[in-house]
Amino acid sequence: MLSQPADTRKIAIIGTGMVGTAFAYAAVLEGAAREIVLVDRTFEKAEGEAMDLNHAMPFCSPVNIEPGGYESCADADLVVVTAGAAQKEGETRLDLAGKNAKIMKEIVSGVMEHAVNPIFLIVTNPVDVLTHVAFKESGLPPSRVIGSGTVLDSARFRFLLSDHCGVDPRNVHAHIVGEHGDSEVPLWSRVNIGGVLLDEFCPVCGRSCSASFREKVVKQVRGAAYEIISRKGATYFGIGMSMVRIAKAVLEDEHSVLTVSGLLEGEYGLKDVCMSLPRVVNRAGIGSTIHADLSDDERDALVESGSVIRETLESIGY
Repeated sequence: MLSQPADTRKIAIIGTGMVGTAFAYAAVLEGAAREIVLVDRTFEKAEGEAMDLNHAMPFCSPVNIEPGGYESCADADLVVVTAGAAQKEGETRLDLAGKNAKIMKEIVSGVMEHAVNPIFLIVTNPVDVLTHVAFKESGLPPSRVIGSGTVLDSARFRFLLSDHCGVDPRNVHAHIVGEHGDSEVPLWSRVNIGGVLLDEFCPVCGRSCSASFREKVVKQVRGAAYEIISRKGATYFGIGMSMVRIAKAVLEDEHSVLTVSGLLEGEYGLKDVCMSLPRVVNRAGIGSTIHADLSDDERDALVESGSVIRETLESIGY
């Protein structure tokens, strides 16, 4: 075991399935933390994953990786929850709500028995619903309960646009907001490439961004998980890297703007529901929300997305 550095950044990961381990692996490669503890209902599974990851230590930055229990969350800087039933082929994220809400309540209770003021990163689906459950059950300020939200959806959106326009995806700024699911909303009116609005970039690009192209892109973004699950059974690489992006924004106090899910408190007329908007993410969790003028269609779609999540919350008693 490595000696503890004075500035330890510790991540506790609840759930060592494909998503949890993909995140742990990506966090190791990215140097996101100096200590990672793996928690699973089957201790041997967490222990095996820790052993495997530790064998990569000669090739990357030093990090302590150990299996543990809820007590290991007491001094964690970030508690990441990936445990829960996985989405099956043909199943929507919202179909998972009831069974995973029960699991989330148990996990939050276990963590809060030991941790005083943790920051949660909720990844288990349906993530917006479960972020709300975690917020309610933990009693924490809303800023300290973060859902992975549409960070991955926005990355998919950016990739498809970059591929079509022939530019580096890091130069494409495009957001998906609302539910991480079938009612999510692409903000076409806010897309810019290298600081140039999409409608102004199209004549330079020479490729058409017609209504049919936009519809195709949105369909691909919304259906990405279903397509991947139908081919390989699960998605984990993309979400794993998205989680590292959020984790580093918190642990390194980056003040990065990310479309994470969090409690809405009047934004765009929406309240008491968790969903994604561009937000500043830093060492305190979720900071300010970035307000932007949306088109009428985008605003209406965002309100409808909130209604979808609210209906699901009410169906499970929230």
